[in-house]
Amino acid sequence: MNPSLTIAIIVATDDKGAIGLNGDMPWRLPADLKRFRAITMGHPVIMGRRTFESLPGGALPGRMNIVVSKSAEFLPAGATVARSPEEALELCKDLSVAFIIGGGTLYRHFILQADLLYITVIHHTYEDADTWFPAIPEGVFELTEKEDVPSDGKFPHPYSFLRYSRKK
Repeated sequence: MNPSLTIAIIVATDDKGAIGLNGDMPWRLPADLKRFRAITMGHPVIMGRRTFESLPGGALPGRMNIVVSKSAEFLPAGATVARSPEEALELCKDLSVAFIIGGGTLYRHFILQADLLYITVIHHTYEDADTWFPAIPEGVFELTEKEDVPSDGKFPHPYSFLRYSRKK
């Protein structure tokens, strides 16, 4: 693997770390989707098969889509399949940054390797959630940016945009 490759995780969670419900996100937060697009545009995005299948329009435009799946039959349109997380990173070896965009299994795999975490925290608890983001390892990351956004007519709950960097 390229030692200069930055591994960045990008995720939206609720206050308790929930990220999913029945194969989808429990919310639709337009400002988070806009931020996600702006941050990841032009960079590879690495995801699991279920995350890819949850994308409403298929492969994300303007980004190399890499789907981690062990299934030989899974051949998603507009995406490259990697048979392991390590193979997915190998596909990015000549690039500067790769984004891990879900789901829970890949977040757990990459949390200790990540250099940056872009986390949107929705200040609400979605009780029926069935998938969670792993705990941020203590002492590994430091909060480097925070923007608090109050609830408004577009979304009923306040939320925060956070950026964590790996401690040097």
